[in-house]
Amino acid sequence: MLKEVVYLSVSTQETHMESVFAMLSRVIIKGTLIKKSQQKRRTSPCNYKERFFVLNTQDLTYSEQRPGKKLIQKGCIELSRIKCVEMVCSDLPIPCCNKYPFQVVHDNYYLYIFAPDNDCRQKWVRALKEETKCNELFSKYHPNFWMEGKWKCCYQTEKMATGCQEYSPVGYATKKCLPPTPDTERRLSDTSQRMVIALQDYSPHGNTDLPLQKDQEYILLDSSHPDWWTVQDSRGNTGFVPCIYIAEKSPCNNFNRFEWYIKDITRRRAEELLIKENKEGAFMVRDSRLAGVYTVSVFTKAPGSNVEKNSQVKHYQIRESVTSMFYLAEKYLFSTIPELIQYHQHNAAGLITRLRHPVSLDKESSLNPAEHSEGQWEVDPLELTLGEEVGSGQFGLVLQGQWRGHRVAVKMVREGAMSEEDFKDEARVMTMLSHSKLVQLYGLCTHHSPMCLVFEFMDQGSLSDFLRARRGRLSQDTLLAMCLDVSEAMAYLHSNNFIHRDLAARNCLVSENNEVKVSDFGMTRFVLDDQYTSSQGSKFPFKWSSPEVIKYSKFSSKSDVWAFGVFMWEVYTEGRLPYENQANSEVVEALNAGVRLLKPRLAPEAVHILMEWCWKEKPEQRPSFALLLHELASLSDL
Repeated sequence: MLKEVVYLSVSTQETHMESVFAMLSRVIIKGTLIKKSQQKRRTSPCNYKERFFVLNTQDLTYSEQRPGKKLIQKGCIELSRIKCVEMVCSDLPIPCCNKYPFQVVHDNYYLYIFAPDNDCRQKWVRALKEETKCNELFSKYHPNFWMEGKWKCCYQTEKMATGCQEYSPVGYATKKCLPPTPDTERRLSDTSQRMVIALQDYSPHGNTDLPLQKDQEYILLDSSHPDWWTVQDSRGNTGFVPCIYIAEKSPCNNFNRFEWYIKDITRRRAEELLIKENKEGAFMVRDSRLAGVYTVSVFTKAPGSNVEKNSQVKHYQIRESVTSMFYLAEKYLFSTIPELIQYHQHNAAGLITRLRHPVSLDKESSLNPAEHSEGQWEVDPLELTLGEEVGSGQFGLVLQGQWRGHRVAVKMVREGAMSEEDFKDEARVMTMLSHSKLVQLYGLCTHHSPMCLVFEFMDQGSLSDFLRARRGRLSQDTLLAMCLDVSEAMAYLHSNNFIHRDLAARNCLVSENNEVKVSDFGMTRFVLDDQYTSSQGSKFPFKWSSPEVIKYSKFSSKSDVWAFGVFMWEVYTEGRLPYENQANSEVVEALNAGVRLLKPRLAPEAVHILMEWCWKEKPEQRPSFALLLHELASLSDL
């Protein structure tokens, strides 16, 4: 009886202690973020892993989330071991869908975490700083990433080297003293408070600059300098920012600094300039007849118009909603007119064509920055030696060739198959992208006919042909590696706001060592809001297309994910065509009924689950490429 009483007393005490501990370790903040892989093994792929983070008063934990399964804890950091928590400011491309990094330094490790937006990042940094402010902290920290054996901020090559910027245990880094602005008198005389909005992120390049976060509001203090304006953020920090990165909120804007704006020009004169420019998507913004109202005038060679030679100038009035938002098409609202123009430069979204070439009175043709640098990509055709044909497509032939001692593939554009503007658009996309799993562009010929693109040569041709020629001879490891290669390339494309729109085995090439790279960027689109609506009549690869593409021509990162599911099916069927012997109408009927491609005989169950995840009816239910990359990498580790 005595033993039983003692047991009950101890049990009661343990329950009480657990209750006390639970109270002491209450949850402060939790949510899904992305962490950078620690890369402990040289053979593991570089990837970014989606984890469920929980911060309580004792520690920071992160766990793996898998559909329909319990969380698996992958790491735990005691708060007492944390030496620094701070945002990371970098202008480097971030290869995952979350674009707002911060760092947690503990012991001798740097943990990089990526939040989906700046508000989320600020909440985590504030909470972590608050919980660790009494720790033994760093006096200085590194504001940029440790990459490729050095700090990107101060170029020190020792990872544990002392930081280069003062670390503040509360709030954010201490405010720096600024030099006098370019025109002090003007700044002092301008007492009215003017608000601006950041059009894009900006990372400081010096102590006097202020970081910008896209869509955040700032107070404009001085706009007297032609290039650098002084602004103040919500915490009272002031600094210089490039004026092209911000726009005033007031509808009565001064747009003179933008190359697309012409103040005093009539409708007739605007049409004359745009017709003289004679480029698809040439445009300008001008004052309307109504005071304070603006008009976008755009030139198009769209077929079916009544204007001579199938060309016309369309005029769109920029309208303002009841909530003071600007729009050309009602579904696409923006806080400022420069934001509106920037969006429609990449997406037609209701216009007859997207705004491609700004036209001004100062010059006959205004070029965008990519066109200014086009010369460095230009290849002298005399340096090219052309060989046998290795492929053909909708727009021309692909020939094997030699250029400066390298074997290359030369994509020749058949005359009349593609406009010069469309060709330069495709070339411009290629010059902006560089990744080991993308077929690399070496150069282009635009000054001679026929125009052509010069690529690295991929010895074993298209993946679809490669798979069919080796049926029955490819190992499970090889098939999985092919899917991994392509998922890496697609994760990179999406992290840089590109969607492919034509992902399939036929558009992937195989190198001499069986490495697979994504090719054919003719349909690739840069999007600012992860969605692109194709113009009517555009063709798309039907049997690789998601329901929303088939029904509404709406492309997004999630329609690429659907196509990747079909791509994996191609790989594990060793090059079979999806929906073989079925007409398009039959495919639509099957998809509407919830029918999907059958599990390939060679596909492990885990791979088939990923395929089915890619083929969810609703786009938001499909995984991101960052998550797909992680899942495939985990399968390769088994």
